[in-house]
Amino acid sequence: MLDRPMTASAEHTKETWRRRTFAIISHPDAGKTTLTEKLLLFGGAIQLAGHVKARGERRSTRSDWMAIEQARGISVTSSVMTFEYEGNVFNLLDTPGHSDFSEDTYRTLSAVDAAVMVIDAAKGIESQTRKLFEVCRLRDIPIVTFINKIDREGVDPLALIDEISSSLALDLTPMTWPLGMGSGFQGCLDLHGKRVLLPERDRTTPYGRVVQLDALEDVTALEGLGQLPDVERSVEEMQLALGALPTFDRVAFHEGHLSPVFFGSALRNFCVEELLKALGQSAPGPLARKATHRTIDPNEEAVTGFVFKVQANMNPQHRDRIAFMRLCSGKFRRGMKLFHPRTQKQIAVTAPILFFAQQRQTADEAYPGDIIGIPNHGTIRVGDTFTEGEMMTFEGIPNFAPEILRRVAIEDGMMAKRLNKALADLAEEGVVQVFQPLLGSRTILGVVGELQFEVLASRLNQEYGVTIQYETTPYTMARWIVAEDKDKLEQFISRQRSQVSRDRDGHYVFMAESAFWLNHAEENAPGVKFSATQERG
Repeated sequence: MLDRPMTASAEHTKETWRRRTFAIISHPDAGKTTLTEKLLLFGGAIQLAGHVKARGERRSTRSDWMAIEQARGISVTSSVMTFEYEGNVFNLLDTPGHSDFSEDTYRTLSAVDAAVMVIDAAKGIESQTRKLFEVCRLRDIPIVTFINKIDREGVDPLALIDEISSSLALDLTPMTWPLGMGSGFQGCLDLHGKRVLLPERDRTTPYGRVVQLDALEDVTALEGLGQLPDVERSVEEMQLALGALPTFDRVAFHEGHLSPVFFGSALRNFCVEELLKALGQSAPGPLARKATHRTIDPNEEAVTGFVFKVQANMNPQHRDRIAFMRLCSGKFRRGMKLFHPRTQKQIAVTAPILFFAQQRQTADEAYPGDIIGIPNHGTIRVGDTFTEGEMMTFEGIPNFAPEILRRVAIEDGMMAKRLNKALADLAEEGVVQVFQPLLGSRTILGVVGELQFEVLASRLNQEYGVTIQYETTPYTMARWIVAEDKDKLEQFISRQRSQVSRDRDGHYVFMAESAFWLNHAEENAPGVKFSATQERG
């Protein structure tokens, strides 16, 4: 046990505060993946949106790299992309937007220090955006708002600002402002740089002209622009917004009370670079992290980190499994041995990885805020902590009770062993939860959203060559059960044995046919706790 954490060197501190680790969150179809690729484009990580900067044949760099993602046009798993821009190292975590994959998003949000919330200008705040915002609020994650698709017909900017502020109880500070929207879109005002950003007529480049202004209102004097009704109205609205809304305050932003707002168009590259610059200049560096017994400061010398994701078959040819570890303190060096508190064993990390979607390179060193991949042979799980010897666990990485339960069937019984191996791999990754009933041999699968079953079947077929069918179960709800008095727990299990299963870690889970029967079981089991979440690690 480390009695007094040692402070890292000046070089370590400098490298740490160059890190900006952030997630992009949104409702489906708000433009999250497009914005991700354009941030990479302006960050110099790619030459064309969708392609890596590489010699010879272009390599795909879409954050949506799985076959089902590309076929369906949705994100079903989080991706990590690391790049440098203007002296900062950015770790960008793209998250699934669809609510059926919210588990993956929630876990990913445990690994970031800030988030970009993407909002469709025509739709405003949508249900999944609200849910993800609340997760960020619970974690005190600072949020930058990007109102996308302003070149399409949308809601009035003042109305959008009012809706976001009132529905999320969040102070907003506009950083850019649209000059007209939809068919009347004429460009944007950079409010703090006092510039007007004018589009190229052929729409192939972001800005045809950038004009420096002495005052923002001077935009109305520009020839061919100032006399347009949409521009005049936009300037009036901008003046109202600046008069009514608070000025940018870094402390309030870092505490999660205030969000800087960028109006832009990811598709047309409008205000994407301004967003990236703001993340570098104003977003927080690596934050302190809560663990059992104490809080870990990023400037501590000893290496600590936690696993927030495990991905199977990133390279299907090698059947690999990679554990994604967020580094929380210390300078990691390739080849060092790390202590794994859950197993109380040392693990030599000889081939750590830095990510660019599914592309990868060896990580010789890493600092707090960085995400590194550790090749995993079944010993590392989501929620695991790594240290240089300290016995502790990082907090806040939940496991959620499934909302849909199914049994799985295969036509070819000879494939049963392969199916079990595949389910173990994908359960480790978090794609599905696997439960083994105390009575009977039919495995029960659980997911949060129906689309997860489609993804599971697709990946079993694509990656393991196993074709499955789903069968219904009598159960609609699952809850983990624990009790301080072990005798009370054993008595309950004895009475309800036909409805109790074990999860992959051996924890007891009660399966209920309906909310009525779940409530009935709770009322008749004093001393037994039924939980819809479980802390990992």
